[in-house]
Amino acid sequence: MLNNRPENMDEVMRKAEVLIEALPYIQKFNRKIIVVKYGGSAMSDEELQKNVIKDVTLLKLVGFKPIIVHGGGKEISRWMGKVGKESRFINGLRVTDADTMEIAEMVLNKVNKSLVTMVQELGVRAVGVSGKDGGLLNVEKKYADGQDIGFVGNIKEVNPKVLYDLLEKDFLPIVAPVGFDDDFHTYNINADDAACAIAKAVGADKLVFLTDIEGLYRDINDKSSFISRLTAGQADELIGGGFIGGGMLPKLGNCTSAIRNGVNRVHILDGRIPHCLLLEIFTNQGIGTAIVREEE
Repeated sequence: MLNNRPENMDEVMRKAEVLIEALPYIQKFNRKIIVVKYGGSAMSDEELQKNVIKDVTLLKLVGFKPIIVHGGGKEISRWMGKVGKESRFINGLRVTDADTMEIAEMVLNKVNKSLVTMVQELGVRAVGVSGKDGGLLNVEKKYADGQDIGFVGNIKEVNPKVLYDLLEKDFLPIVAPVGFDDDFHTYNINADDAACAIAKAVGADKLVFLTDIEGLYRDINDKSSFISRLTAGQADELIGGGFIGGGMLPKLGNCTSAIRNGVNRVHILDGRIPHCLLLEIFTNQGIGTAIVREEE
């Protein structure tokens, strides 16, 4: 009798185990909305960019309803340099005059359509929109500690109808963080803020932040203090205790706000790790920090 057993049978079995491990998660989140905030280094590296898009496309194909909200800060700064303008920031927010706003919108639209192309190349229909489309994001002027930073918007209201319509028609929405105020002036919006507001408005089951750090640490200088899971209340304690600072402070605030406004779980992942999204969602161990409701 012929022996048809593959030489790499152990590897084949490991692949089967991975698929079986993923099965309950696929069943649990079928037809659930997941909002993925995409930016940072994962966006500037072409290989990582392809991996992220593959991950989100796979989520779509196994039954999730993903929405991508993307940034583009590094690319905006690069184009600012090309035209001889210097980027200025106050409390991490880009000072945005009329010329800078024009550049930012141009770059974000370019990034948006690039992501649409990558998704479509993988056989999934995607539609790129900005917060201006369908009145998705209505904003007011945002200030940084009382300082005028120009056309930077604070989200007042989200009208998610355009997103619901796209999801219903089996499209993958990709959102650029630009919005209108009541007088139809255009404003740049922090992508974290946009992702959080959209996740709350659509009742997302999950909100995922792809960042440039591994997750949360109780002490950033002590790698053994990594926190893989905490509640919104515990996150508030970390903030109140002064353990969280810098750019992570507003991000964590967005996380707890999302949890308290209907989002079931928020994930902070290192977008520099290939396929971090799949590893976090489809494996028992996970690799980032998950923020959950108190009752969990």
